[in-house]
Amino acid sequence: MVNESQFLKLRGHAGTMASNNSDSQIRPRVSICVPTFRSILRETFQCSLYEAQDVLVQTNNVDLIDLQPARGFSIKDRWHKRLLFRRLAPLTMNPGLQPVRLTHDYDVLVATCQNIWDLRLINAIDKWKERCRIAVCWLDEIWATEIAACANLLRGLKKFDHVFVNYHGTVGPLARLLDRPCHYLPVGIDTLRFSPFPSPPDRSIDVYSIGRRCEGIHQVLVRAASQNQLFYIHDSYQELARMKPIDYKQHRDLFANMAKRTKYFLVSPAKMNSPEQQQGQVQIGYRYLEGAAAGAVLVGQVADCEAFRELFPWPDAVVEVRPDGSDTLERLADLEVNPQRVSSLSRRNAVECLLRHDWVHRWRRMFEVLAIQLSPEMIAREEYLKSLADAACRDS
Repeated sequence: MVNESQFLKLRGHAGTMASNNSDSQIRPRVSICVPTFRSILRETFQCSLYEAQDVLVQTNNVDLIDLQPARGFSIKDRWHKRLLFRRLAPLTMNPGLQPVRLTHDYDVLVATCQNIWDLRLINAIDKWKERCRIAVCWLDEIWATEIAACANLLRGLKKFDHVFVNYHGTVGPLARLLDRPCHYLPVGIDTLRFSPFPSPPDRSIDVYSIGRRCEGIHQVLVRAASQNQLFYIHDSYQELARMKPIDYKQHRDLFANMAKRTKYFLVSPAKMNSPEQQQGQVQIGYRYLEGAAAGAVLVGQVADCEAFRELFPWPDAVVEVRPDGSDTLERLADLEVNPQRVSSLSRRNAVECLLRHDWVHRWRRMFEVLAIQLSPEMIAREEYLKSLADAACRDS
């Protein structure tokens, strides 16, 4: 079993290998090229994918290609979207980024795209298809109902050998459109950032809500907070996802530190208040993993879908309350009188996430599909996560 000092040493060694391309003796067998949009797209909803990229960089031989905007990018980008929507521009057009030329060949290119518009940005890399033996696109959000309307844009995915999507219900329809291998790859999280172990802090926040919310539950909790019945943290501004953090790592650290100090974390299915987009497709979002990995008790609604049953197979993964908020305070009161149950639910959530839902587990799943051997650093990270989970169980 790998302890913390051994894991940190291995992770540092991986970073050295990733940056030292001339030393063939320590270079892993697989070389990976990862374009990143972190200098262009800085909204909060992009941060989770940058976190995923960072874990891959820490555990593999990765060249992170940080694409940069050229002069006039914002104007060119807007016009490119309009022209593409009207089918008046080629899918291969650079939307106004500084051109990049790869200096050597790679075994794999992994393009992580939050949505289909991000696909255009890869065009800044000249002849990327020719320089990469296997091309993979990981598409974070695409609903099945969007496929027909976006078929022209989605044709850009045909350049890739494999396409991975976060939404289980989208895999089949997308594979039929593209005639390409499409795979389900669920959302993940940097559990080392979010986990309360090995030194759990006091949970001084009673309830935490971030992002989309059920208004009935929110109003009940606002009233309770105004009467000093509980400490409730929630968004007080619109369009959180569109806000731009000063530093995405600091943003994720702040979020994780608050979640680790939270007792009850509100969750609901992805886009639960956008039925026109869902059209009956139920999916889980990042909130379930963020709250659970932090060891908070998830309170809200179970996502009634195959993905939720696969990812959260343990009992009481979510303490359910009605969306109208009518039983919220009653359910919280039931939990408060049973601190041992709260502690058990908290520990189980955090432990299960360490064992199942770290980004390294998602990269493993992708590598298995691509028949790529895991790096020693990936295996070391998995072992270290397991050692944290084992220690937490022993201390219970």
